[in-house]
Amino acid sequence: MNDFKLDETGDLLIVNGDFVITDATSQHQEHIIVAQKGEYKEHPEIGVGISNILNDENPRDVITQIRRNFEYDGMEVKQLEFDAKGGIVVDAPYRLV
Repeated sequence: MNDFKLDETGDLLIVNGDFVITDATSQHQEHIIVAQKGEYKEHPEIGVGISNILNDENPRDVITQIRRNFEYDGMEVKQLEFDAKGGIVVDAPYRLV
């Protein structure tokens, strides 16, 4: 899904005086994982709040929450799992409408 690109500090990326527009799927995924429920006023049910569940006893619960949020946002989750280093492996493109 194309959207405005953000820089590493979260500000809009501007190059030569223009906003940069790019495929922002991974950017959206990151925002959904980090956001707390209720942060998006139009969609208050979106948000995993990863900082609150990092020490969860069951890592499958984290994956389930992420999957539900991605699907609610219109993504088709093909792969979603933890890698050996504890990172999250994601293959979840937006469904074409």
